[in-house]
Amino acid sequence: MAWTPDLNAYFDRIGCSADRVPTLANLNALVCAHVQAVPFENLDVLLGRHIDLNPASVERKLIADRRGGYCFEQNSLLLHVLTALGYDAVPLSARVRKGRPRDFTPPRTHMALQVTLEDRPYLVDVGIGALSPTCALRLDTTDIQQTPHEPRRLAREGAWTDDGRRDPEARLFHHVRLGDEWIELCELTLEQMPAIDREVANWYTSTHPDSNFKHHLMVARGTDDGRVTLIDRTFKRRGPNGKSDKTQINSPTQLLELLDRHFGLTFPTGTEFNCPALDWSAPR
Repeated sequence: MAWTPDLNAYFDRIGCSADRVPTLANLNALVCAHVQAVPFENLDVLLGRHIDLNPASVERKLIADRRGGYCFEQNSLLLHVLTALGYDAVPLSARVRKGRPRDFTPPRTHMALQVTLEDRPYLVDVGIGALSPTCALRLDTTDIQQTPHEPRRLAREGAWTDDGRRDPEARLFHHVRLGDEWIELCELTLEQMPAIDREVANWYTSTHPDSNFKHHLMVARGTDDGRVTLIDRTFKRRGPNGKSDKTQINSPTQLLELLDRHFGLTFPTGTEFNCPALDWSAPR
């Protein structure tokens, strides 16, 4: 028997009262609520725990245990939810490009979703950290798209037709604008990402010694008017203008208190996350 998510528990978790009929307005409400309620985080990687992509395990962690996760957990859960609600949704593979030059080829270790509504394709991604878009983005346009948070755009490279079709080598680049700067987030070819590819990429992301998730603590959540993020020992509140207020964290106790207060992530006293950036004896 195919696994189905507990939709009542999911909607309670994200605090969303949108109607469950598959429409663009309901999809946007769901995505925005998800990004604000379920934090992006890689804490289990730093605790040496296995990241289990079994759908029941993901649901238990993100819903029942009120934890967060990264793209393979977040977007996998959302894929099951959207499918159960009657949306036409498929998983997409992607490469994270933030901070990397265009001539560098990063691994395909990111998962997003394509949702098709009334024959129009949309990009949905609740798992790209501090910059997860808070609504669906049209995939068939390069125009600037407003969201409840930052403006977005999709740039094309290669041969595309006016209706959004492409040749096999064509690529899309997802950009976000912070202040006056456009930042390239990820690269897509709209190739689907089957379960076995997600398992392999998840294994690399969570265990490979060169994975960024093994070297840095990362937590993020959307708010009504901005974002809160935690990278290693720096906590930021970012407002709608893209400007951030920063707080430096000086002890493991302060870190645990901040995780609980701002992200709803509660860990036992004395919990320590193992990564080089959290060497508390090292000078800042």
